[in-house]
Amino acid sequence: MTTKTATTRMQGFLSLFDMHTTFFARALEGVAEKDMYNRLDTQANHMGWLTGSLVQQRIMMASETHPGLHQAGEELFKDHRGIQDSATYPTIAEYQADWDRISPMAREALATISDEKLDSDFDMGGMKITYYELISFTIYREASIIGQLALWRRLLGYAALKYD
Repeated sequence: MTTKTATTRMQGFLSLFDMHTTFFARALEGVAEKDMYNRLDTQANHMGWLTGSLVQQRIMMASETHPGLHQAGEELFKDHRGIQDSATYPTIAEYQADWDRISPMAREALATISDEKLDSDFDMGGMKITYYELISFTIYREASIIGQLALWRRLLGYAALKYD
């Protein structure tokens, strides 16, 4: 996949984005639905919440160029909602379908963003950061969540996440 971008500042981020796109499916590969919601008697976010949060983040990444996007678990994740113990979360297949549908749109948004837009302010409800800083954090958070999914795989007795 090409890493051609409107600004060279986005090339590295786009490479990471592409890696994360692939690692998402690998992190969920072979995991039983029941294990997606196993918190191992901790307060940690389960794999179901982590996965939906990651999908929601990609929706937000694409929202400027593709407004109105939603995922199967929209109500569970909108407005940055935390884990809800009594909620029924989407299935792995639903999450994967949303990820596959939304990722090309998010990739397009990253590839076409201009330097002018990257330097403009994004209001985070009282705190302003630039779009460049927002994208930096977003790509970092994707890696962090995929790492958490990889850890959950091992904690739940599954094979390690394969990166090749």
